Amino acid sequence: MKTKYRYAGNAHNSPSSPTSISHTANMRRRLTALPILLSLLSRFILIVHSQDFQSNLHQSRLQIPLRTEPEDSLHVPPGSPFKIALFADLHFGEDAWTDWGPRQDINLVKVMSTVLDQELPDFVVYLGDVITANNIPIKNASLYWDQAISPTRARGIPWASVFGNHDDMPFEWPMEWFSTSGVPPLLCPQNNVSYPAEGEYCSFRGTTRLELMKNEVEHNTRLSYSTTGPKDLWPSVSNYVLKLASSNDPVAYMYFLDSGGGSYPEVVSYAQAQWFNRTSQEVNPDARVPELIFWHIPSQEYKHAAPKSVLDKNCVGSMFTEKVAAQEAEMGIMKLLEGRSSVMAVFVGHNHGLDWCCPHKNLWLCYARHTGYGGYGNWGRGARILEISHQPFSLKSWIRMEDGSLHSEVVLSSS
Repeated sequence: MKTKYRYAGNAHNSPSSPTSISHTANMRRRLTALPILLSLLSRFILIVHSQDFQSNLHQSRLQIPLRTEPEDSLHVPPGSPFKIALFADLHFGEDAWTDWGPRQDINLVKVMSTVLDQELPDFVVYLGDVITANNIPIKNASLYWDQAISPTRARGIPWASVFGNHDDMPFEWPMEWFSTSGVPPLLCPQNNVSYPAEGEYCSFRGTTRLELMKNEVEHNTRLSYSTTGPKDLWPSVSNYVLKLASSNDPVAYMYFLDSGGGSYPEVVSYAQAQWFNRTSQEVNPDARVPELIFWHIPSQEYKHAAPKSVLDKNCVGSMFTEKVAAQEAEMGIMKLLEGRSSVMAVFVGHNHGLDWCCPHKNLWLCYARHTGYGGYGNWGRGARILEISHQPFSLKSWIRMEDGSLHSEVVLSSS
């Protein structure tokens, strides 16, 4: 879908930043004289209406039973494939004070709804940058996080999430608020209700990773498989492992890692690498069970794996032109992954203009697909789909677009 966007560039030099020149110029054109309350109310009303409509199509799945299996285990029906949808870079809540922002969130809900209704996945992974916290001037950004996951929850589909660099960024003050236009009449929601300004419910400190995760888990105990992970890995938070099992036999292990950014450097730390090493040796000591890895910001190895041209026949995808915006340093995680024969693939987001999968040494390095309407770039929106079969094990992937089309099919169970 062709939509005019505010900026173009890569994941580092134009990350929805209100301080950039292009952002400021475009924001000036979009700010209106209407009270900001209208934008906030329209965001909540239209999204709730959309979810009510969509949920009526899935009444059978809305009767969600209490979880009966362990929190770190997911059941795979015998003889049936297990399908996972990856939603990356949603950027929900961007430019929350404008009329433009709520419209992008509504477009995003439509993208996710299309993917969920056409693919009917068994599980969803939110692959970071769920919200654009640096654009959200409220005390609890979980209000926007909750709306971002609502299409999945409305259909009774379980999910897991990891953090991206925008999820806990402190608010970035637009420079034009200090010019002749002044600060717009901010009306900040609290518990889904908007109140008069006067700063009572506004906050510009951001919402921490721990607060976001706590809110997600506590309010979605039946469906969220996310967790805060070991405390000794702080300040990283979203570090945990889930087991896919069929009749108590493990089918695959899925590892989720926090790649940082926002409130601290963009990196998978040495401590996280050692946690992965210990955990994988404990749950999968003989490396017999296939393993999948999920985090937000690509490692520096992605630069080496990236195709040199669109004619590279080893890579599968539809977008190859953007440069890899990698983590700031490599602290050992990739060496560990490359040394385990059980690791099939790594999946990341962050680069909105890349969606390729490339073989690298003994595994695959893959991008998801930019799902959100916030952030930079005007490429079509969609989601990467994974399909896991067992007996024998097979991992297939493709990309489902918002217009319903499908492309970039690839088998990832061999490199």
